[in-house]
Parts: sequence; C-alpha cells; structure tokens
Amino acid sequence: MRIGELSRETGVAIPTIKYYVREGLLPAGRLTSPNQASYDDGHVRRLRLIRGLIDVGGLSVSAVREVLAAVDSPEESVHEVLGAAQHAITPRPAATPEGVERARQAVAELIRRRGWRVEPDHPAFEKLAVALATFRGIGHGEFEEVLDDYAAACERVATADLAWVGRNAEVDGLVEGVVVGTVLGDAVLTSMRRLAHVEASARMFKGAAEGAGGR
Repeated sequence: MRIGELSRETGVAIPTIKYYVREGLLPAGRLTSPNQASYDDGHVRRLRLIRGLIDVGGLSVSAVREVLAAVDSPEESVHEVLGAAQHAITPRPAATPEGVERARQAVAELIRRRGWRVEPDHPAFEKLAVALATFRGIGHGEFEEVLDDYAAACERVATADLAWVGRNAEVDGLVEGVVVGTVLGDAVLTSMRRLAHVEASARMFKGAAEGAGGR
C-alpha cells in the first residue's frame, strides 16, 4: 500500500507517519520509484503499536524508541523485552519524601520475603518506597502490616495478566499486550478495588451499624 492507504488504514496522519520514519520508530517503506514507497501489514502493525505506546501508554517518543529497540533485538529474551517495556511505562515519582531510605529497606525486605526476582533499580521499587514513606509521614506507617496481603493478591493479578498477554505468540504482540494491559489493567484494577471496598464495607461495618442503631 502507499502512504495514503497506510494513513487511512491506521488513522495516523501522513506527516506523523513521516515523522516516525525520520525518528527511526517506523521502518521506511520499500521504494517503488524516486518519489513513491510501498508499505505492508508489518508497517500497519508497527504503527498501531507506536500509537498504542503513545496514546494508551502515555509514552514519549524517546521512551517508545527504547521499547521498540528491545522489540527489535533478536538476542533479547521475552522476559528482557517485557522488562524494557515495564521500565518505559512506569512513571517515576515526582518528589522524594523524608524517610524514603527506610521505606526502601522495607521494600527490599518485602521482595526478599516474597522471593521476587526484582532489582532495586526497577522504577516501581522506588515508586512503592515513596508511597510507603508518604504513609509514614502522615502518621499511617502501620499500613505496612498489610503489605504481604497486597503482595499475595498482586501475585495472582500478575499471573492472570501475563497468562492473558502470553496468548500473543509474537514478541511485539507481547509488548503491546503488556503496555495496553498495564495501563488499562490499572484502571480496571482500581475500579474493581473500589467496588470491592463497597462490598467489604457493607459486610464488615453496615451490619454492625444497623445493629447498634436497633439497640
């Protein structure tokens, strides 16, 4: 297909497609004449992946380049490719609260206790440490008592996530699944957590309150 057809097929404007080619995100088309290039289904899939990384994942062009570099590295394992994608899509904390070093130690201990094979340089490590330090800073450090319960639940969620993602046999499909699944999955998980809070609150507190009122 020509670039106009590629644009119509993907909904991406021609100037944007040319920009992605210049930036090395999208392979150039095969020249059919000095002023014409031909594109195929591989370009369609790559372009949709780029848009997914930017529109759904909220990544910058430089972060997209980082993810795609991992996808295009044949020597990288699927685990390493997924790790690169996770590093790119996990936001870094905007600030470092007081007590974060102690919180980092708590995160490291949690990881050791759970037997997780995670390095301290993963951005989610720091994000969790900052959250725990903030809990402590506002007087709710006892929240750490439920960390293992959270970890156990997250292990189940992660297994379900990657089982779903693993249905895509190709590596770029895996990465796309991780990006979309992480971003949209976070929204699903947050919403379901809110709904579960309502049910747990009704089960734990509503009956007690009604009983007290009846007395």
